[in-house]
Amino acid sequence: MGTTVTKKELAYRIAAKTRQKKAAVKRILQTFLGEIVRELGAGNRLEFREFGVFQIKTRAARRARNPRTGVRVDVPAKAIVHFKPGRSMKQLVNDAGGRESAVGGPGSGGTRTPSPEPSPKAEPGSLGAATAAG
Repeated sequence: MGTTVTKKELAYRIAAKTRQKKAAVKRILQTFLGEIVRELGAGNRLEFREFGVFQIKTRAARRARNPRTGVRVDVPAKAIVHFKPGRSMKQLVNDAGGRESAVGGPGSGGTRTPSPEPSPKAEPGSLGAATAAG
């Protein structure tokens, strides 16, 4: 399974590539994510060409069984966020299929491929060594 990349680490990478201040990139990234959440909360569909589509789907009400007690319970209908990857993302993930941490069989636990760049926390004095809040 691949490593977890945090929003802070992603902001540091973007700041390094674009030569922007880390704080400004973190604000932009947070604003972007906030807008996605706001639009989904309003019931809107978000489409990012070649990346993917975020939309709200409704899961129907159903009867389930408590695995501990075996008692049948009613599970109400609920809204969930659904993400459908775009063609470019699907291709990239499928092309990485031969690597160990890429998409595996059932139970592989993740779809992230390793980044060719070192983690900001990997080296003292690198971008990750800064103690910025985030």
